Amino acid sequence: MQGQTGVAINPTVATPLSWALLLSCPDSRPDRKLADTVKRVEWTARTKRELMIEVWEHLDCETVGASELEEIIAAVRERFGAGAVESPAQVARLLADEGAELRHAEVLEADARWRARDPYEAMFRNVLRFADFAQAAASLKRLENLRREFARKKDQEGLRRVREVALKGKRRAQMIARNTAVNEEKRAEKTEIAEWFTVWLQTPELFQDWLVLRCRSADFRARFAAANERVQE
Repeated sequence: MQGQTGVAINPTVATPLSWALLLSCPDSRPDRKLADTVKRVEWTARTKRELMIEVWEHLDCETVGASELEEIIAAVRERFGAGAVESPAQVARLLADEGAELRHAEVLEADARWRARDPYEAMFRNVLRFADFAQAAASLKRLENLRREFARKKDQEGLRRVREVALKGKRRAQMIARNTAVNEEKRAEKTEIAEWFTVWLQTPELFQDWLVLRCRSADFRARFAAANERVQE
């Protein structure tokens, strides 16, 4: 078969040139979906972020819209599982940071469709906030309420998502705590909050009692005197 460029392409041989031509020339592609060609590739990325970028670079697109985001999300789901999947808007933001030009209307529509299909999206919207101790305590209380509800309903996907959100909160707090550009007081606060997430992940049923004792402890009062009053409110 020949592409629009006149170059002979063997669709059974996944050479970089042949796939680049197939992907960049829609009229020359066979009838099978783009996802079928992406699945042929042996990705070398070790992390989710690296995989998103690798798939994007492999697609060799001038711009990124709904179809490209779908292929990247499909590759992440296949490699890391459904729990690792990010929304189209999150993937698009990552690619934009890497220099991708977005077809913004398509990205917005794709993200809206994705969220409409996700029955958990509204439950977890804005649940993760920890600008200070009071917000962190409120977020963990909301996560615990969700965990109990999902446990009562035996909703394993809901339980998985609760844990995933808590892990994300812990990692974000740790990242801020390690950032030397942030003032020491705020870094110490985020180190403490990361520990809260750790305790909740390990023993969620006991966390609330632990938190009360922790905030009353001499160590916490000495380190975070002003903040302690806000947590106790």
